[in-house]
Amino acid sequence: MNSFLKGPLAAGLILFSIGISGFGSPAAAAETAYPLTLENCGRQVTFERRPTRTVSIGQSSTEILYLLGLADKVVGTALWVGQVLKGYEEINAKVERLADNDPSFESVLAKKPDMVAVQFQWQVGPEGVVARPEQFEELGIPVYTSPADCTGKENSAASDGVRRQPFTMDLVYREIRELAQIYDVQDTGAAVVAGLKSREEAARAKVASVEGKLSAVFWFSSAADADPYVAGSNGAPGYIMAALGIENIIKTEDEWPTVGWETIAKAEPSMIVAGSMERRRYPLDSLEAKLEFLKGDPVASLMPAVAKGHVFGMDAQAMNPTIRTIDGIEALAEAIVEAGLASRGGLGSKSGLGSDGGLADRAGLAK
Repeated sequence: MNSFLKGPLAAGLILFSIGISGFGSPAAAAETAYPLTLENCGRQVTFERRPTRTVSIGQSSTEILYLLGLADKVVGTALWVGQVLKGYEEINAKVERLADNDPSFESVLAKKPDMVAVQFQWQVGPEGVVARPEQFEELGIPVYTSPADCTGKENSAASDGVRRQPFTMDLVYREIRELAQIYDVQDTGAAVVAGLKSREEAARAKVASVEGKLSAVFWFSSAADADPYVAGSNGAPGYIMAALGIENIIKTEDEWPTVGWETIAKAEPSMIVAGSMERRRYPLDSLEAKLEFLKGDPVASLMPAVAKGHVFGMDAQAMNPTIRTIDGIEALAEAIVEAGLASRGGLGSKSGLGSDGGLADRAGLAK
C-alpha cells in the first residue's frame, strides 16, 4: 500500500558526518557533466542543467532531497502519509504542499518546475493518476522516478503492483546516488548511503540469534469489512524480515495482497507488525484501530501473537521501499529484543541516532 510512529532520521548534516565516520574519508566525486542522461524506469531522462525548481510527488522522494541538502531546490510537494523526517519540520513548512495525496497536473505545472521527482508510478507513470511522464517531458520537464517502484516490479498487474524480484535497499541507494548526481552533490549522497548501510549492519547484529526461529505478518491497513492488506514476499517488509532472519508467512509476489484472518491465523506467525500512519483512507489506517480490531475479532484475538502481546507498531513509511525501511529494520530488531524474543547483543547502533530509530512501539495487547 502506498502510503510513521515517531521521528526517524536526524538532520542531514548529522547524517552526513555519521556516514563518513567509520568508512574513511572518501575521495571527492567528479562533478556532474551536463547534459546528463540516465536510464530511469525504462526511459532515457536527460537533465540539461542542475535543477533549481523541483516538485516532488511522494514523501520518500521529498525526504531524500532534504537529506541531500536540496530543500532550497524544492518548490512543491505532494503525497504525504506522515510527519516529515525529524529535524526537517521548519524546512518542510517553508515548502508549499500541493496536496496530501494526489496533486493535479495543473497544480504541478503552476510551480514552473524544471524537474519532477516521483516515488510511485501510479502517480506519474504509464497510467498515472496525475499524469504520464511524457506530458511533462513535452514541456521540457524531466521526470525522475524512484527505481524501487519499477525495477523488478510490474505496476499494471495489480492495484499495488507485483514484484517479480525481491526488493533490496540497493534500489534506494541507487536513487540517492542518482539524485545526488543530478544535482551535483555526489559526496553528500555517498555519505547518506554509508550512514544507512552502517545502521542496517548494526540492527542485523542485534538479533542475529533469531535467524530462522521467528515468523511474521506485516499488516498495512484494511478497508471496511474487508480482508487486511498484508505484505507480500518481495517488498520492503520482505527485505526487513530477511535482514533479521524472520520468515514471512505471506508468499505471494503481489506487493500488498488482501489475505483473510483465518488464513493468517492458520499460519500462526510469531508476531504481527502493524502499520502506523496519519493517513485516513481506510477505517483501519490508524494503529489504534488495528489494536482494537485484534482485541475484538473472534479469529484474530485467538492468535498466539495477539495473546502473547507480540504485536508491534511500525511507521507505515518503513513498509514502503524508502530510506525509512532502515528505520523499520532497527525498530523491529529493538522490539524483538524488548519482547524477549532474542537476547540483546551485537554491535548496537552505529549511527548515533538512537537504537530504536524512533519508529516502533510494542503494542502490548496482552499484559
